[in-house]
Amino acid sequence: MQDLSKLKGLSEWLPVREKIEAAVRDVIGELDSERVELQMKTLDEMSFPGYVRRRVNYFVDEWERVSAWLFVPDGRDEVPGILCCHQAVAYGKDEPAGVRGDATLAIARRYAEMGYVTIAPDSITCGERQSHGLPALDTKSFYKDNPKRSVLAKMLQDHTYALDAMCDLKRVDPARLGVIGHGLGGTNALMLAAFEQRVQCCVSSCGFTRFQDDKNPERWAGEDGFVQLPKLRESVAKKDYPFDWEHLLALIAPTPHLVVSATNDEVLSNPKSCEKAVKSAKTMYKFLSASDALVQYTHSGGHALTPQALEQADDWFERWL
Repeated sequence: MQDLSKLKGLSEWLPVREKIEAAVRDVIGELDSERVELQMKTLDEMSFPGYVRRRVNYFVDEWERVSAWLFVPDGRDEVPGILCCHQAVAYGKDEPAGVRGDATLAIARRYAEMGYVTIAPDSITCGERQSHGLPALDTKSFYKDNPKRSVLAKMLQDHTYALDAMCDLKRVDPARLGVIGHGLGGTNALMLAAFEQRVQCCVSSCGFTRFQDDKNPERWAGEDGFVQLPKLRESVAKKDYPFDWEHLLALIAPTPHLVVSATNDEVLSNPKSCEKAVKSAKTMYKFLSASDALVQYTHSGGHALTPQALEQADDWFERWL
């Protein structure tokens, strides 16, 4: 595993970056090389003060349509678009849309009210994509059909189509796209920013703890339930990892990224781990003359996206989008 602190300049970082990206791609597994047409359809539409909410679906591969909530603010053209990734909840997209769940996490509705176009899709195993006969967030059926890729790879690829769906609207400025998420959504936001150049701004909340520091690294590569990275199983057993989260953060550089963490996160229970990763990755931001584009905000509100953290995210999008 590459120690980023030992790199002395941009010329050393570029070849290391290629190796890190290759290592991550090897663990997450295959991504489809060919894109499919969205063929987006609007299933219903409802007007609210200041915006319209649509329920849409679109293709993410040759066979599957994904359902999403799409919010379009009134009367503005060429506005930024924000992809809102949901946490690990059974009802998926409905929470960021404010349809049900934690009202604090109704981020797609929040940013639509602030004038952004937003989209909140269902991730695989959640919402309308829950496998028949299995509980939400059970990946057994997915891996039966996709033995060479991880759930995180599938989510990453599906979220690129969510960006396409926003860009399909003439109202959206395709050069001003952001992503935000909490928990699993924070993980997905980070992954998308690392591999998708269209993302110009990222906010990830409570999305990771370093593998090396994790008291329960099996969370990423267990045998049953929600298995995110099965290929990491051997590394977990040996405690020898091909990459860690600081490497993913470094791949995002120089894209502006606000990392939200908690000192008392009961899920990812090593509060200093996130700080260590951010400090390490910040070296790459410095090499790219973007030191102020990677910031960590820490709160004491537990595994949550607190109102104060949301205000930080508001300012972050206002600044960078």
